[in-house]
Amino acid sequence: MPADAAVVADAVVEALEREGRAVLRVDAEDYLRPRSLRLEHGPADPDAGYEGWYDTYALLREVLDPLAPDGAGTWLPALWDAERDRATRQERRTAPPGAVLVLTGPFLLRWELSGALDAVVHLQTSPAAQRRRLSAADADRVVGAWARYLEETGPASRADLVVRCEDPRHPALVVP
Repeated sequence: MPADAAVVADAVVEALEREGRAVLRVDAEDYLRPRSLRLEHGPADPDAGYEGWYDTYALLREVLDPLAPDGAGTWLPALWDAERDRATRQERRTAPPGAVLVLTGPFLLRWELSGALDAVVHLQTSPAAQRRRLSAADADRVVGAWARYLEETGPASRADLVVRCEDPRHPALVVP
């Protein structure tokens, strides 16, 4: 759930900044595709939610590749304003040396991003908990897309850290 990811990311950013690290923050929600493409097959289609909502290649091109060790170092913090359904037109920024990127969003262990992330925290939430916290209009798409992601990528087995988030007030570290 986006709110859970924001809470975890805030804690990571705070800890890194206490250590004196420069931190860059990006949310995959700022790399959505245009509404016409996201909703092409209807607002409840879980396959469209999984395959077509996020512009994964733009995230790679504008953020992850430029911030990689051999990248140019200039990156784009956001590409798409979902509320206005248009490009954000933000300026590219130059990353300070040694900066750490904290990226939040769903589906970050898909094959397209394989190898682009140094460390991943997977937030594990049951379908029932997701449905309790989603609007009825979004529930089928989000829960279905997430189920497909879990089946196809096995994120809990590939993540560096797994946090159980059934109740966002009480996250729990999953210890293997």
